[in-house]
Amino acid sequence: MNLRSMLSLHLVFGLLVMSPLAAADKKAKGASGEPRETVAKPLSEKEKRKREEKLRKELETPFRKWLNEDVAYIITDEERTAFKRMTTDEEREQFIEQFWLRRDPTPDSQENEFKEEHYRRIAYSNERYASGIPGWKTDRGRIYIAFGPPDEIESHPSGGTYERPIEEGGGTTSTYPFEKWRYRWIEGIGNDVIIEFVDPTMTGEYRMTMDPSEKDALLYVPNAGLTLYEQMGMSSKTDRFSRTDGTRLGTGNQPLPMRMNQFERLQQFARLQKAPSVKFKDLEAAVSSSIKYNLLPVKVRADYIRMTNTTILTNVTALLEKKDLQFQEKEGVSKAVVNIYGRITSMARRVVNVFEDVVTVEVPTQLLQEAIKGGSIYQKSIPLPPGTYRLNLVIKDIVGGNMTNYEMALSVPRYEEEKLAMSSLLLADMIEKVPTKNIGTGQFVIGASKVRPRVNETFNRNEKMGIYVQFYNFVPDEKTQKPNALVEYEVVKNGSNQKIFEFSEEVAKVEGSSANQYTVEKLLPLASMEPGEYTLRMKVTDRNNNNATLSPSATFKVN
Repeated sequence: MNLRSMLSLHLVFGLLVMSPLAAADKKAKGASGEPRETVAKPLSEKEKRKREEKLRKELETPFRKWLNEDVAYIITDEERTAFKRMTTDEEREQFIEQFWLRRDPTPDSQENEFKEEHYRRIAYSNERYASGIPGWKTDRGRIYIAFGPPDEIESHPSGGTYERPIEEGGGTTSTYPFEKWRYRWIEGIGNDVIIEFVDPTMTGEYRMTMDPSEKDALLYVPNAGLTLYEQMGMSSKTDRFSRTDGTRLGTGNQPLPMRMNQFERLQQFARLQKAPSVKFKDLEAAVSSSIKYNLLPVKVRADYIRMTNTTILTNVTALLEKKDLQFQEKEGVSKAVVNIYGRITSMARRVVNVFEDVVTVEVPTQLLQEAIKGGSIYQKSIPLPPGTYRLNLVIKDIVGGNMTNYEMALSVPRYEEEKLAMSSLLLADMIEKVPTKNIGTGQFVIGASKVRPRVNETFNRNEKMGIYVQFYNFVPDEKTQKPNALVEYEVVKNGSNQKIFEFSEEVAKVEGSSANQYTVEKLLPLASMEPGEYTLRMKVTDRNNNNATLSPSATFKVN
């Protein structure tokens, strides 16, 4: 046997008799021969950097452009953080879709007016404000994209001779190119917002400034461009450089207007950097995305009271059962907090009114079991023109997290002149006069009375049921100018048609009545009524108007 054959046999024999320990050791090694970890360990700093770099490269895509360019000025910090946490393109696409949808003023139409206007503003900024950088990156572009076109622009594209306003010291100077933008109102910032942009480099790149003296081209020229106060010896130009309010104004010790106060200017500057925000973001999103929640039962009714023929007071009343709320106990007091967001839109899906409120229910913890047997009632009064609207009411229990999205139609009636008409008929658990200073203000107040409707229309026998309704446009008697009308009432038990109560009255004999308006405010004792369902029927007859009649009715239950 030659040497080569002997070496081959030796190698094969060595492989066959490899010890179990050596085999196990080899199995525990990866393809590179390094030991393989079998227990998960926290990521090292190096691995974290690798993952961050991978994420950064993933965002080097249209998604990154969308985040850092398209919506850079309107996306909130919370939205930006949430977007960066997403790991798949599908999640990002869904996020972008919801981002635009929650800002769409007409979510049920195909067009998204907010999105179209936003991209129009970007295009305009790129065309109008570009200098050495794209227009959307400039300060003027950012303000225009975020807040739209200003109501007024004072433009000085070439600078030159300038008469200062007296709040800046007065007098004549020479300036760099600058612009003053004025917004009559910006939500979250305030009224009469003035923003100044200056181009001190004369390159066309205007920058937003908090110091009105930054546009002064003669600021650093001795004895040039003096203010009136400096010309009169009430101040020295050198005083401008020792001011502590962040300006170089030549006003000496003269007080500045409130809007030029250093803290006001700083606060406005900071607010202009922030994206427009929504008070209750989660509730706004629930309305805009048309997602329906019913985890928090609610009963809602709408009532209509004439203010004028063209303005109708629309009272939206919501009832929450306390047993459906979550209470949090602290220092012997149990507290439930509910956020309410309401939006009223026209049939064309245009937003007509938005309201937001916080409702708090507090009871002593020892009385909680008894207190939760009742309900919590909320009312919002909105003046609306006659027409048909859609109401979306989103209610969230802050402690328990449950939410409901309630939708209903609002059919606001039209009241014609000289035609007998009426308001909604309300069955109330409270009707009482309010102090003179509270007339017409506050929840449940209609004129001089507080009328709290019983939303579930269920009463106990030991209560009195309030009846409230207004009638309009009686034809007055030619001699007395009083209405000649009759109002009839009856209560019938459902099922048997048994007449429980009957009453009538002449409108002219009721104190305070007039041909223009007659208000019914009555309390009906229920002690004599057996438990069951009943119907209140009314009939109003105007004898001076060819016996024109109205026949309102309402059902209620007695426990």
